[in-house]
Formats: sequence, structure tokens, C-alpha cells
Amino acid sequence: MHIERTRRILLTGATGYIGGRLLCALEQTGCPVRCLARHPEVLRARAAPSTEIVKADCLDPSSLTPALEGVHTAYYLVHSMGSAGKFVDEDRQAASNFAEAARTAGVRRLIYLGGLGEARQELSDHLRSRQEVADILRSSGIPTVEFRASIVIGSGSLSFEMIRALVQRLPVMICPKWVSVKAQPIAVEDVISYLVQALELPESTTQIYEIGGTDQVSYGDIMQEYARQCGLHRVMISVPVLTPRLSSLWLGLVTPVYARIGRKLVDSLRNPTLVTDPSALEVFHIQPRGLKEAIARALINEDHEFAQTRWSDAFSSAGPAAHGSAAQWGGARLGTRIVDSRVIQVATPPSAAFAPVRRIGGERGWYFATFLWQIRGFLDLLMGGVGLRRGRKDAEHVSVGDALDFWRVEQYEPDRLLRLSAEMKVPGRAWLQFEVQPEAHGSTIRQTAIFDPAGLAGLLYWYMLYPVHRWIFAGMLHEIARLAVQSAMAEAASPPVPGSLP
Repeated sequence: MHIERTRRILLTGATGYIGGRLLCALEQTGCPVRCLARHPEVLRARAAPSTEIVKADCLDPSSLTPALEGVHTAYYLVHSMGSAGKFVDEDRQAASNFAEAARTAGVRRLIYLGGLGEARQELSDHLRSRQEVADILRSSGIPTVEFRASIVIGSGSLSFEMIRALVQRLPVMICPKWVSVKAQPIAVEDVISYLVQALELPESTTQIYEIGGTDQVSYGDIMQEYARQCGLHRVMISVPVLTPRLSSLWLGLVTPVYARIGRKLVDSLRNPTLVTDPSALEVFHIQPRGLKEAIARALINEDHEFAQTRWSDAFSSAGPAAHGSAAQWGGARLGTRIVDSRVIQVATPPSAAFAPVRRIGGERGWYFATFLWQIRGFLDLLMGGVGLRRGRKDAEHVSVGDALDFWRVEQYEPDRLLRLSAEMKVPGRAWLQFEVQPEAHGSTIRQTAIFDPAGLAGLLYWYMLYPVHRWIFAGMLHEIARLAVQSAMAEAASPPVPGSLP
């Protein structure tokens, strides 16, 4: 691969599913890489020390000028599908701001990943917006390489997570029309290869490349192939009508895809997404994988219970709520920050005391009153929130920026601190924090719930549910303490490592 390694690359969307994987690939090229992020603290733990991270927002034109200074090639991987508002308008505004700032900064090339779908069809809002964004970027006059892809198959991708959950949980599936619509799925590894190899193209290239795997299949075919590789037998029953709204609610109940994202996704699935121009196969040195191999590779990561990136780790998956730390919000709107804090002592070292804290959520749940957490997650789904379906990326470890059910990891210090920022529907802003401190004869675990109410509705919400919250939080902390003691006993009972000193 011949890439000019002195040219600075700017990457947007690095906290997203594709962007997170592309970041690793770009760092391996040896080129200087700069990431544009609304939340730089999230990326710092994931990026290489040599990667520059700047705080900027494509909806804030003034923040883009310093981010684009000295950039030769910019990857634009920004979208607003998680927005509860008019995501088409947000996508249009963000792309316009970025295109203008890139032109002013003298950027020499733009690379963009959009979606397949023939313009003469009645495209969904999502697919039409993806293609409109590409038109806006090209209108800047900067040479623009646009890739158009169908379903991306990879562990942690939105489509794959939906398929996995449906097949694993439903022996019999009622299938609406969109299950039979044809697509040309592509492995995530191949998408990343195309994006990186675009750096080898002549600088003046302005071209649309349609990319896909070797197979043209329906969602039903993909689910059946997944079931076959998992050794499952699934019955699929077709029905003539199932509206996007009903389909999205159904997806929200049985998959990690919550209702708002599900409705936009299902609306897009009514459009065939097939490669009609195979020129990418001639231009790039890539032999795309077929569906069978793409699923097999995704399952390798599923077997290890780990995905390099997940769609839900993108901040856009949480919707439009303003993100900020507990210190930043601090009751600024009403001056009435509400704090509920409690402490318990355990006769264990900090590592054992913190073990159940870092493992909280996901498959393990929240340790106490599980049924109430499930009810809260279900109500959140009905209100268009994320619910509990996102789970967590890794059962043992967390990083800043990870999605954790309907929370987001805001701050993490191993064996000392875990702060979660709420992303459920709530009239205000909420955090849940755990701190572990060493003591002379063990450790203390402090659990703190912080709530910044939004107006009278927020205050009513907190005080009406206060008895329930108090009971749940107290029970959770006592259960964490019990598990901490179990963890310490398990560590003590573990056999010594061969060759270690007694």
C-alpha cells in the first residue's frame, strides 16, 4: 500500500461503530491522525498516544476551524439517526458546516461512507439523507470519495446485533415485508479496507463507489444463515403488513434496537440495497467476503463476548440529550442538585470491593430488585428511550464512553471510581457513582445518586419515586458489599501461580 505518510488525516465519528475501527486502522498506516470529537475524554482511552484529539461539533461552525487546520484528508462519518428530532435537518446542517469549514481550511480530499439505494426509488428518510450529505460534501468543490454500503455484518454492528437477538430469542418469528427485501451485506473488515485504501487514490478523485459482499440476500436469509451457524432451527412466518412503528416497538422489546432507532431502521429496510455498479472491484485490491464468512467472523467476536466497537457506544445512539459531566451540570438550571449518598464498609481490599462495581449491568443486572429495573427499561422503550437492551460490551471491563444498559460510562478509574451518566428518558439529568476507598481494615464503598431536575416535573419525578429509589439503592449497595466479600474469598482460595513466592 502506497500512502503519503506526511499528510494529516482528520477522522470524525471515531466514537461510532465504523469510526472506532477505522481509527485503529488509520493509526497503523503511520500517518498523523487527528480526531474530531464532541467528547474528547471518551476517545483518549481508545486512541494511540500519537493521535491528536480535538474538541469540536459539526453543528458548531466556529469549533471546526482549528480542527481542520493543516488537514489533507478528512473522513466524514457523522450522522444523527439517534436523534429524537428532525435528524435529516441536523445531518444537512452538520454536513454544510463541515463542507464550508473544510473548503476554507484548504482540505484536499473528503472520504465519506453512505448508504446504497437507487435515487429513482422512493428512498427512506435515512437513505435519502445519507445521499444528500454526500451531495453537500461534493458541493464544497473538494474532491470527494463516497462509498455506498448495504448492511454491515460485524460483531457489535447495529444490524448484526438485531439479527443475533431475534434469532437467539425467538424460535418462531412473525416476519413483515421488510424481511424479504434484498440487500448485499458486507463484512465490517471489508468496509474498513475500502476506507483505508481510498487514501491511495489520486488526490483529484471524485467518485461514488458501491461496495458489498458477494451475496445478494434478504434479511430472512441472513437470519437463517446465522441460525444455521449457531445450530438453531427457526421457523419464519411471513405476514403481509406490519407497519414501521409496530415493527420498531417489536424490535425494541426483543432486541438491543430501541424504538426510535428501530423505526428509522425498518423504514430504510423497505428499500433494496444492491450494488449496481461493480467498479469498486476493479479499482481497489479487495476481494469482499460472502455472507457465510462475514457471519462466521462476527461470531468469533461473539464467542469471546467482546466486540472491538459497538453501535451503541456512539453518543448518537443516546439521542439528543445534552451530555455533560456531573460537575458541569451541578444544578446550574435550578440550583437544586439532589444528592443521595450512602456508604458501607467491607473487610476486603479495594480490588475485591470494586469487582462487583465494574461488573454491574448487562447480563449480571443491577444486583437488587431486578424486576423493577426491567420495568423501568420497558417503560423507557415505550417512551422512545434506549431501555436495557444495549447491555454492555464486555462482562468484566469498562471504559469511558461505553454504553451500559441505559447508562453511559462517564468516568472510570480502576479499583476506585465508576461514574455513570443516565441516558434513559428522565425529566432532568442523572448520574450514579461508585467510589471505593482503602481503610485500615478493608475498604469503604460509597454509592451516590445525583439528579438535576428539569423544572417542576423533575422535582415531582424525584420525590414521588424517592421511597422506591431509596429502597433500590440501599439494597443494591448491600448486595455489592456481599459480592465483594465473595470476590475476596475467591481470590484467597485461588491456587498460587506456579513459581511465585508463598
